[in-house]
Amino acid sequence: MPASKKIPEPWNSFLRQLDEKATEETRLDCMGGFVVTHLYGFSRETTDLDVLVIAPKEQLNPLLELARQDSPLHKKHKVYLDYVGVAKVPEDYEGRLTEMFSKAYKRLRLCALDPYDLALSKLERNIQRDRDDVRHLARSVPLDLEVLKERYEKELRWQLGNPEREDLTLKLWIEMIEEDRRAPHP
Repeated sequence: MPASKKIPEPWNSFLRQLDEKATEETRLDCMGGFVVTHLYGFSRETTDLDVLVIAPKEQLNPLLELARQDSPLHKKHKVYLDYVGVAKVPEDYEGRLTEMFSKAYKRLRLCALDPYDLALSKLERNIQRDRDDVRHLARSVPLDLEVLKERYEKELRWQLGNPEREDLTLKLWIEMIEEDRRAPHP
């Protein structure tokens, strides 16, 4: 179940200033820790907002100039936009986006990857933080493991440089989730 839609600081001030810079309605396709924490309620720190797409593309450079790492907004608020336009995500993710903080800003629309696409976007990197995020999604959504496997097979696997390695990673993730579901939780 997604967490509250209240926008915490310093994110609200950061996004408000970014919204003022946008010259037209602009969609940010968001992923990563920002989505896991602010939409799905995982309690962990994140200082970046991973963005897969900024649309329309005419807004890309002006917004990144203002809000990327080491930019004026980053220095002011200690958070930043991280444009990850080359990330591997399931091919039909756009049809499953969820708007975060609807109507909170005049021009910005923050749209989050759905929980399955979000989990699968972490497959290639597979660091401990990614596994923790996936474990949280598996608990909080909860993820249907058959949907996760099917989406991987149909929409992501063909994009990967080393699909055999990611097959193994997904298998290990599924085992991790199944073991977690069998364990008692406080």
